[in-house]
Amino acid sequence: MPAIFTKLRKVEPVYQFVYAVFLNICKILLVADILITSWIVLARYITVIPAPNWGEELILTLMAYMAVLSASLAIKRNAHIRMTSFDRYLPKKLLFTLDLLSDIAVLILAVIMLTIGWKYAANIGSKGTYISMPWLSKFWYYFPIPLAGIAMIFFELERIVIDVEKFYGGKEDAI
Repeated sequence: MPAIFTKLRKVEPVYQFVYAVFLNICKILLVADILITSWIVLARYITVIPAPNWGEELILTLMAYMAVLSASLAIKRNAHIRMTSFDRYLPKKLLFTLDLLSDIAVLILAVIMLTIGWKYAANIGSKGTYISMPWLSKFWYYFPIPLAGIAMIFFELERIVIDVEKFYGGKEDAI
């Protein structure tokens, strides 16, 4: 097995740190989402609690962040849905090659998400504002896509290294 994989394993703490950062961002967004939703629901039934007019738009924005960021976290854990019906019948090398091919395809998608998503956020997003929050740019509404693209690129590079190492006979989830 090539010695490069030993060197690449030393980067594992960086991957773990980035994963922890994105995971904690998702946790904070979920707590904020729950609190704002609870506030809105309570305000509907308890008249002394003022209902925020910006709540529903903010909830949808936070959900968009959580959806795409949590999907990028699933890449790190290799937890995305996949068809494995024929895996036991395929030769190991072919299976590793197919895993590598699918990871390269997802990496291409991540680069597209980053580039096109950034164009949308910077161009369309900067021209509009939230209806209930006219002081806040719609940039933040489109920004989850390029942000998730960055996370996906980062985690897909790790998956590709793992796939190549498995191809050469390394550990199953080495990094």
